[in-house]
Amino acid sequence: MESRFIRPGDIERCLVLWSLSWIHRVSKRAGRCPLSKRSALIASAGFICVFFLVSQAGHTLPRDRIADKQRYRGGRGHTPESWLALQDASPPQPVRTGDTAATWAPNVVYITLKAKRSKPSVIRGTLRPKSRRKQNLIKPAPGFSDAGGIGQGDPRHAKTPRRAYEDQGGAQKLGRMEDTSLKRRVPQDTHARPGSIRMYSQSAPPWFSTADMDALRFLSGSAVAGVSDISLPGHPPLLLFQGTAFVSGTPPGDTHRETGGEAPVCHGRCGLIKRPVDLSEVFAFHLDRVLGLNRSVPAVSRRFDFYQDSRACAVLLWDPSLAPAVRLTWGSYQRALGHQCWHRGVAPRAEWGCPTIHHSEWSKLALFDFLLQVYDRLDRNCCGFKPRREDLCVEKGLHRECADQDSVDLVHIVHRQGDPGRLVFIDNKGYFDRDESNLDFKLLEGIKELPESAIAVLRSRRLREKLLQSLFLDEAYWESQGGRQGIEKLIDVVERRAKVLLTYINAHGIKLAPMGN
Repeated sequence: MESRFIRPGDIERCLVLWSLSWIHRVSKRAGRCPLSKRSALIASAGFICVFFLVSQAGHTLPRDRIADKQRYRGGRGHTPESWLALQDASPPQPVRTGDTAATWAPNVVYITLKAKRSKPSVIRGTLRPKSRRKQNLIKPAPGFSDAGGIGQGDPRHAKTPRRAYEDQGGAQKLGRMEDTSLKRRVPQDTHARPGSIRMYSQSAPPWFSTADMDALRFLSGSAVAGVSDISLPGHPPLLLFQGTAFVSGTPPGDTHRETGGEAPVCHGRCGLIKRPVDLSEVFAFHLDRVLGLNRSVPAVSRRFDFYQDSRACAVLLWDPSLAPAVRLTWGSYQRALGHQCWHRGVAPRAEWGCPTIHHSEWSKLALFDFLLQVYDRLDRNCCGFKPRREDLCVEKGLHRECADQDSVDLVHIVHRQGDPGRLVFIDNKGYFDRDESNLDFKLLEGIKELPESAIAVLRSRRLREKLLQSLFLDEAYWESQGGRQGIEKLIDVVERRAKVLLTYINAHGIKLAPMGN
C-alpha cells in the first residue's frame, strides 16, 4: 500500500474545517440561550476563526520565502554536477483537495547582478593628486658651486648650459643660425605645443589682465626658434629662448636693450628659462596678482627636452626695459622710509637724497617678501632670522656681517626705464619650509603703512579660494607640486604667515592706506 505523508498545510486545513463545523453546531444551540451568552459565544467563535486565518497566512508565506532563500543560497556554491541534479529535479506536483486541483507554480527568484563599475570619464577640472617623487639633485658642472654661482675654479673651464649641452651631443641635434654677437641654437622641432594654460570658465580670473594671459600662453606653448646663453649680475648662466610669434616684428611696447653697440639680447619676444629649484617664482607671480600688487613679471612652468632632463622649470617673460634702480644701502633705505619720499606725489627735498621709487612701493615689497620670506632683497645677510646651512648667506659667509647693517647693499631693486617710480619684483624665490617661529621680521622694519586692498584679501578668508583658481590655470606647475594636495600645503604656509602679519599690524599700529597701481 502506498504510504501517504501528512503535510503541515493539510493539518492547518483540517483545523479550519473543524472550527467551522464547531461554530455551526454552536450557532444552532445558541438560539436557545440568553442574548448575553449568545453574543459571547459568537464573539469567541469569530476570534477563533480569525486566529486560524491569520496564523495560516502569517506562517505559510514567510516559510516559503525562507525556503526560496535557502534554495538560492545553497545553489550558489553547487558544483556543476549538483547544479545538473537541481535542473533534473521534477517540478512540483499539483495538490488535490476534494474535487478541485490547484497547481502551484514554482517560486521565481530574480537575481540582480551589479555590473562592474567602469572607469569614470575624465571630467575637466577634476584632477587626481599625484604622489611626490623625490628628485635626485644634479651635481653642478665643474666651475660652479651648488648654489649656482661661479666657484673657485678657473672660469675658462667653467661650462655654461650651452657648452654642457653641446658636450652631450646636443650640437648634432641643433641647427645653427647666422653668426651674431650671441651664438644661438635652434632645435629642429620648432612647432608650437598646446601649452599648459587651461581655463575652467569662459573668462580668466579678474586679477589677470589681457596682457598677462597673452604672456602666459606665449611662455607655455610658443615654439622655440632659438636658444642663447645669457649672464645677469648675481646669477648663474641662464638660457633665453626666442619664440616664433613675433620673430619678424617686435610687438607693441617691446623694446630692445642695446649696450656698447652690441646686438639686442632678444629679437622679438623671448622667455627666460630658470632652474627647477626656482619654481616658487610661479607661485609668487600668482600671489602678486591675487593680492592686486601687479609688480612681478609673468611666470609659468614648462618642460624643455633640451634642458634639465625635461624637468619642469620656471619660465619668465623677458623684459628688456628692466634696469637697476639707484644704489641703496639698508641705512639709506630706512632714511627714505622716514622721509616718505614721493608720498602722494609730493616731491622730496634735494638734501634728503631720495631715490626715484615712490614711498608706497616699499610697503608692497615688504608685504610681498614677508609672505614668501624672500630675504635676498632687503636682508641678504640673514640678520633677521636664523638661517640654515643651505641658505646662500651661510654659504657665502654673509650671516657673520650683521654688526654694521646700515652699510649692507640692497639687491634686486629694479624698475622699468620708462617708469622709474614703480618697482618690479624679480628673483622672487620663496621659502615655504620656514616655520612661524623663525620668520624674518626685519623685512617689515620701518614700514608704517600697508596697501589696504591687499590686506583686505588676507582678512576676507578667500585667499585660498583665489590662489586655487589662479594656480589651476598652470597645469604644468599644478602637476609638478603633486596636484591639489601639494598646492594646498603651500597655501597653508602662506595663510599661517598672513595670520602672523595681521597680528603684527594690530600690535604695531600699522595703518592701511589705499595704494593704486
